[in-house]
Amino acid sequence: MTTPIYLDYNATTPIAPEVINVITQCLTEFGNPSSSHDYGRRANEIVQQARAHVSHLISANPSEIIFTGCATESNNLAILGMARACNNKKHIITSAIEHPAVMQPCLQLQREGWELTILPVDASGLVDLKVLAEKIRPDTALISIMHSNNEIGTIQPIADISQIARKHGVLLHVDAAQSIGKVPVDVNELGVDALTIAGHKFYAPKGVGALYVREGTPINSIMYGAGHERNLRPGTENVIAVAALGEAARLAANRLPEAEQFLREIRDELHSRLSTEIPGLALNGHPEFRLPNTLNISFPGVSGRALLDNAGGVAASVGSACHSHGDAVSGVLAAIGVSADRARGSVRLSVGVSTTEDEIKQASQILTSSWRAISTQ
Repeated sequence: MTTPIYLDYNATTPIAPEVINVITQCLTEFGNPSSSHDYGRRANEIVQQARAHVSHLISANPSEIIFTGCATESNNLAILGMARACNNKKHIITSAIEHPAVMQPCLQLQREGWELTILPVDASGLVDLKVLAEKIRPDTALISIMHSNNEIGTIQPIADISQIARKHGVLLHVDAAQSIGKVPVDVNELGVDALTIAGHKFYAPKGVGALYVREGTPINSIMYGAGHERNLRPGTENVIAVAALGEAARLAANRLPEAEQFLREIRDELHSRLSTEIPGLALNGHPEFRLPNTLNISFPGVSGRALLDNAGGVAASVGSACHSHGDAVSGVLAAIGVSADRARGSVRLSVGVSTTEDEIKQASQILTSSWRAISTQ
């Protein structure tokens, strides 16, 4: 059986060989990083080295990096922790195309008494900065806007959003789970107060993430225990997973911007090949301000799910891997005004650093053949 061509890097990435080597080396480092003896000191050195690599990747200070179990946990800590730390402010703002890992914590705060404003986006998925400024109130505690969308790849003008937030004294959290390792992310240039990182989106294993929290930012822990990770994430650190995240961050820092250019070139090659063969193929998302690896397109006259089921040689998705089963219309596509028929035909193709030109050629042929077979039925 031939292995399908993997074009679902936004769902998860394979673990990089260098990261696997680090994991293997750390399997025998069993010390508790909080212990004062040699075993503990060695484990702590590994954790602190990883912290340095992650902080370097986003131009932060090592002390501002909090290790977590995943990006969902990071988002929960940021949104719940920052909002609850602003005792006298009970209003939060997010956008209509956020990942559930952001939207659900916001809805939880709403259930607890916070008022929630959900910003609309335009046809390409961008937040309207004027509308954002108009929605800020004296009691607005937090704005949480994703850096890039996981389904359509649209990149938000975070630096501009930050200026608006700072002008009004509002905290800003950004979910950058999809952006890290694909485009440069500098927390100082962006001006964010907190930023979420997901290990398995850039060649580290699942089950590890991080949260950048700018020094001095008000935030409460949402878990209770010992004082690990600046008293924000109690529990003995997962040394192996943290080391893996650190190595993935080191690799990402070393290969940007070459990786960004490579991803854009092969993504555009895939788009060009498909557009040539399939009349009426439609791009979803911003044509320019978009992740370099992400291609969300609608195939005319067919179901995206049926197209992929028939294209056994290609592994891709019809939306977020967290909720892509079934034929329900994507909430993201609905939010940008895509018709139900066009949304039904959407497929998300996302490439990675190990994607080859030959795979792009083969994948375009497989997808085109699948579309032709289904559209003539």
